[in-house]
Formats: sequence, C-alpha cells, structure tokens
Amino acid sequence: MSKDRADQAPARQDATDERAPAAASRAEVDAFLNHVKALGPAAKSGERGRLMFALDATMSRQPTWDQACKLQAEMFREAGAVGGLDIQLVYYRGLAECRASPWIAEAEKLGALMSRIDCRGGHTQIGKVLAHAGRENDKAKVGTLVFVGDAFEEALDDVCARAGELALRNVRAFMFQEGYDAVCEQAFREIARLTRGAYCRFSPGAAHELAELLRAAAAYAAGGMKALADLKQRHSAGAVKLLEQLK
Repeated sequence: MSKDRADQAPARQDATDERAPAAASRAEVDAFLNHVKALGPAAKSGERGRLMFALDATMSRQPTWDQACKLQAEMFREAGAVGGLDIQLVYYRGLAECRASPWIAEAEKLGALMSRIDCRGGHTQIGKVLAHAGRENDKAKVGTLVFVGDAFEEALDDVCARAGELALRNVRAFMFQEGYDAVCEQAFREIARLTRGAYCRFSPGAAHELAELLRAAAAYAAGGMKALADLKQRHSAGAVKLLEQLK
C-alpha cells in the first residue's frame, strides 16, 4: 500500500487549545440542525439511504470512538422509520492504515465491528476518506458522508481537490469537529462548503451533542427534510431528541 497517495482506496475490513464555553457548541449544533433541515432529500422515495460513517481512530480519539460505538445504533433506529439505512464504516489510524467495512444494514453488526477496533497513534488521512467516498458513490449512490474528528494534518489544497470531486458527484460531507482546534475548523469548514454539506463543532466528551448530530445525518440520508420533520413529531419535547433544536 502506498503511503503517499490521497486517493488510495482504504483496505477492506470484513466483519490543546483552550476550550470555549459549552453554550457556543450548543449554538453551533442548533445552527447545523437548521442547516440540515433546509437540505433536499439524499435518497429517492422508497429507497434505502446509504451513509458513510467515517471516524478518526488515532490515539486521541479513543473516548469518542467508545461513544460512537454506543451511539451508532441511533442512526439505524431513526432512519428505519423512513425506509432504512445502510452504513459503511471507514476509519484510519496508525501508519497509513485506512480501512472500510462492507455496507451494513444492522446496528448489531456495525456495533460488533466497531467494538473490535482500538485507536492507534498516527496522522489524519481525510483525503483518503473523501476519495473513497467518491469511488463508492460511483458504484451506488452515497447519500451522506459523515466524518467525526478533532485534527487535520494534511495539505489542505490536496484534500479540497478530493472534496471538489465529491461535489461533482453530489455527495454532501457533514464534518463534525470535536473540540476547538483552529486548523481543524478551517479545513472542516472548507470541505463542508465545497461539498455543499455542513460543519458543526461539539464539545469534547459531549455524547448527547454527538448523538443529535448523528441522528440528524441519518434522517437526512434516509429521507431528507421530510424525514427530519416527521422525526420531530414522533418524539416528546422533554426527551433529548434530534429535532428539539429545530424551532
């Protein structure tokens, strides 16, 4: 495997800045959810949505990886009311290791796969993730790319070229940043802008904020704005649910 090409396919997997107040993250989550509400549908009526769930699995990510293992089932649950969702897990870690699972239709299988993966030190490989999303879309439509990470250590122009290729395929990237690294924010915002997707930051360790974002992305991948509106009607206002911020 070449270690230098940003467009290299991931291997197949078979089975500290000062932190801003939490209120700032909440406002950004609210803004993201409102942005997603305005987007058009990602899947055609009657079709299962396809969501690529990409995560940074380098060493600093272990706490959030553990959270994502628990939260991933929420994506299947919310999308199931619309027509279903297939998810592909993509992750990178270590020395140029970047892997992709098969497309998975059951939360239990994805959860079991994620639970066997441990985080390892290494640099970011977001360019590879974007290039892989483009290739998968060429096989069958990918409704949404969701990426969760806290760092960016690549040549931004090269990665933006991959993002531009995704835009030509009409694949939106939802870039979810944990924490407040300024370099990461600049890169994630630009990737989201180029793909006509969205950027949002969530507070470090804030599982409820990440859950809201993942469920919003899953609803959009399965049915777009209508699915988000229907989701709001199915849950009580007192619960910590995805669309309670859409006022």
